[in-house]
Amino acid sequence: MVEKQTAGRDNLGEFAPKFAELNDDVLFGEVWSREKELSPRDWSMITVSALITKQAFEQLPAHMKLAKKHGVTKDEIVEVITHLAFYVGWPNAWSAFNIAKQIWTD
Repeated sequence: MVEKQTAGRDNLGEFAPKFAELNDDVLFGEVWSREKELSPRDWSMITVSALITKQAFEQLPAHMKLAKKHGVTKDEIVEVITHLAFYVGWPNAWSAFNIAKQIWTD
């Protein structure tokens, strides 16, 4: 079960309250909670892949931590990034690996 997300409200609640609401209640509250369609682990792998593809490296650490919490292993994230390198670029993979190394330290 996906835990209630408050990152939007915690970080942007006063500055951009509607965006914070959409982030916490719609994206994470409704979309990510559709566990009959995909597990939290699958949602995490898709999201991490999309962020690497978009070069959204600022958001990547938080989503990699969530992916690890949802059961994505070091070996799996290495395979995901290696595979993506051929489709989204070698520099993107290098950047993603540098972040992943900080998350999967065990």
